[in-house]
Amino acid sequence: MATKHYPIGIQTFEEIIGQNYTYVDKTEYVYRLSHTNGKYFFLSRPRRFGKSLLVSTMKSYFEGKRQLFEELAIEHLETEWTEYPVLHFSMAGGKHMEKAPLEQYLLNMLEENERKFGIVADSDAPNIRLYNLIQNIYSITGKKVVILIDEYDAPLLDVLHEDEQLPVLRNVMRNFYSPLKDCDPYLRFVFITGITKFSQLSIFSELNNIKNISMLPDYEGICGITNEELLTQLYEDIDELAASQQITRSQTIEKLRSHYDGYHFTWPSSDIYNPYSLLNCFADKMFDMYWFTTGTPTYLIEMMRKFDVEPSEIGEGMDAIRPEFDAPTETMASLTPLLYQSGYMTIKNYDDTNELYHLGIPNKEIRVGLFQTLLPKYLGRKGGRGGTAVAKMAALINRDDMDGALQLMKNFLETVPYCDNTKYEGHYQQMLYIMFSLLTNYRMQVEVRTHRGRIDVVVETERRFYLIETKFDGSASEALKQIEANGYAEAYKNQGKPVTMVGINFSVKDTANFAEWKIK
Repeated sequence: MATKHYPIGIQTFEEIIGQNYTYVDKTEYVYRLSHTNGKYFFLSRPRRFGKSLLVSTMKSYFEGKRQLFEELAIEHLETEWTEYPVLHFSMAGGKHMEKAPLEQYLLNMLEENERKFGIVADSDAPNIRLYNLIQNIYSITGKKVVILIDEYDAPLLDVLHEDEQLPVLRNVMRNFYSPLKDCDPYLRFVFITGITKFSQLSIFSELNNIKNISMLPDYEGICGITNEELLTQLYEDIDELAASQQITRSQTIEKLRSHYDGYHFTWPSSDIYNPYSLLNCFADKMFDMYWFTTGTPTYLIEMMRKFDVEPSEIGEGMDAIRPEFDAPTETMASLTPLLYQSGYMTIKNYDDTNELYHLGIPNKEIRVGLFQTLLPKYLGRKGGRGGTAVAKMAALINRDDMDGALQLMKNFLETVPYCDNTKYEGHYQQMLYIMFSLLTNYRMQVEVRTHRGRIDVVVETERRFYLIETKFDGSASEALKQIEANGYAEAYKNQGKPVTMVGINFSVKDTANFAEWKIK
């Protein structure tokens, strides 16, 4: 069998086809979108989800490069193959820039496109340059222009939490995008991708006829890899991975599903896999947290702090109504839209009666990666070593040795310096939630309501339930008595598993964290 080549980090359609890299066919979506009503389209998807490759595919299609599409779906759909002038702008390179460098970056992209069409311009204003570029191309070629803007919001995301810098950079980008409305007579097709939606950019405030296809059922699989595509277009890859892992095909599919599947961008929806992680897994013949190795966006962690979102809120899931998904980033009342758009939460269910979407963490890769990222917030400089402690705790809990696991946690916490913001019970409850959530074979819940009150933490393993009550500067006996007095175990007596009650007390003594517990 010939060695397969995967386009890891390659986002250019022409290179992927020319070098015979593995390509999951999305050309039917390209045809459908280019032949539907409307001219302006916006797609939101998480980072590294195939947006750039989709834009590159569109570029080759509108440039009429028919030979690249042989044996792909669009070959049997398109009959005209009209060639259009295409302007392609990627804003990915505009990250981490202040005003002047960002304006220069825009001018450099404009100059590159001007050279492509033999146009000379001398204005220092990006908006004037863009307007003249579009108008001149139309005059020279006699054809309407296609504009493809990839990651339109990239220059703004890293300053999302900065009240001073965000308005400055937003004005730069708004100025750049402003000519699109006046250039309408010269435009054939405009496609814009990004993660979130900034209302105070001219794209959304002036192009009021822009079509947001992000949650439309017809485009649910336009990015990412659907379960059907995995089982049909990548069936050989599954078999090769199974052989290398020495497990069955069905076991391999289940591991792929638990690690990288679970995304839904509408409801009902096909299961969507993270394409970056899936292809890396096939290439390396191993399961790993590929999406997270590319970095957790700083803006997300900062926005969690700004909105005071606790890890348990994400882990337990959130509810949202349809308008929240489209809420402008600058005026959103909760972090829910950004968590969804960034890929850390996805649609898990829909309550048609109340018109409520239930959001949850998509898969194991996201759960483990996100909580490992958040752990240092609760453990300070020792956070990097927390993962090792958690792994050792998991081995003990697997043997029903909760006492040993808590002893390990106690030993570890005594090495972690405390600070002022740790002096409350909620801090330790969230820390406990994160540590137990990283034990990925278990189900974790916090603040579980019963008819007699709320249980702080419930951990369900394959063999039993652990009901955990936490105290701060109290006593473990007091915590255990609360579980018994409120009859919390009664809620689980018919679940087919034994129940273990655990009372834990956290306190700070001589600048060190201390934990004691009682188990019954």
